[in-house]
Amino acid sequence: MQGRYELLIENEDAMVRLGAHLAQALGERGIVFLHGELGAGKTTFCRGVLRHLGHQGAVKSPTYTLVEPYRVNNHRVYHFDLYRLGDPEELEFIGGRDYFSEEALCLVEWPSRGQGELPPADLDITFACHSFDNGNLPGRKATIIAGTEAGKSALATIRALQGGG
Repeated sequence: MQGRYELLIENEDAMVRLGAHLAQALGERGIVFLHGELGAGKTTFCRGVLRHLGHQGAVKSPTYTLVEPYRVNNHRVYHFDLYRLGDPEELEFIGGRDYFSEEALCLVEWPSRGQGELPPADLDITFACHSFDNGNLPGRKATIIAGTEAGKSALATIRALQGGG
């Protein structure tokens, strides 16, 4: 089973759909690291995950609160944005260890800011800008790497749902 998958994402709808596919693949528990520059689509991806699980409200990046908890149809989802984290040890002050030990799906933007305090990721996803139609249409490239056996299984499901065989 291959542990890496790259795909092109043409627009916002495709990014939301990829998030939905991740929700289908991982189910109720998992840790997902999300990398990419500001505006790369990390929060849009998280919205796709939450919408698939049944969340109807707004999904915004928890830049100032560091974590936004969601309870959706018996699913617990924690959306982290560690961009403003001054020191990885600050995760301990917000109860980070508790979040990651629960039966929950944890989506972590800017995981490099929490290095050394975060558990291993099941999936590590990097979003990068990519152009379509000779540079006329903006899009994204996603690189998904499985870091655990659960991640490998989820990656195979995502690949199948995306039509990547």
